[in-house]
Amino acid sequence: MGRSRRTLPEELLLLALDPATGTTAQPQSLDLGLAGAQLVELALAGRIAPDGDRIAVVVPRPTGDPTLDCALELLRRRGAPVRAVHWIGGPRLGLRQTYLSHLERCGMVAAVPGQMCGVLPTTRYQATDTAISREIRGRLDSAIRTGVPPDPRTAALAALAHAVGLGKHLYPGNEGRSSRSRLRDLIRHDPMGGLVAHAVMDVQNGAAAQPRRGPAATGRPVAPGVRPAVEPARGVPMQPRHGSMARAVAH
Repeated sequence: MGRSRRTLPEELLLLALDPATGTTAQPQSLDLGLAGAQLVELALAGRIAPDGDRIAVVVPRPTGDPTLDCALELLRRRGAPVRAVHWIGGPRLGLRQTYLSHLERCGMVAAVPGQMCGVLPTTRYQATDTAISREIRGRLDSAIRTGVPPDPRTAALAALAHAVGLGKHLYPGNEGRSSRSRLRDLIRHDPMGGLVAHAVMDVQNGAAAQPRRGPAATGRPVAPGVRPAVEPARGVPMQPRHGSMARAVAH
């Protein structure tokens, strides 16, 4: 994967960067969105594919992007397909900073040191080329304004922006209500983006922490010869959350 075009995690981060404050909007959910954006980018590159609500590696060949390739290798090591909600719900220590540092090395943002309360050191980031941010925002605005189905990359970006709550940042107030609604509707135009976006929202709603429940978990007896209403899929082991895997992606 060449550096002639930006990846979805980079675009999502630039979209979230507030030019006035130099900080990112929705920082906690943005970390989940960046992990999801990695999955969509790998899918667009033909390396992974959805398998129900799971993600399967179909081509383990590296993309040439070190951060994406780290995620791809960790997915490959899992062996069996992993639920998107479990992958995204793992700890994402440093993932946002990894991409901010990457954008700084690429010259897309500049780090501005400062202090909080005159004591604590802080770092803010300013976009060095506002044309890039305008182009990214313009693609979303065009899809919202025209109603024409966007390309898969823009549709996925819209789905992720909605999932992490950037709608109120991009289209604030009552005047932006219709645009936020249309942004949400764009989620249907890309299956992979939709799968990942819903996984991001499920994690925020706590769905990733709730195990699937069988008859033993409910505490209610099951009549002989009657199959329980909720049953784990046969032959598909439950995928545990591995914090070490998620942390490795961030480095």
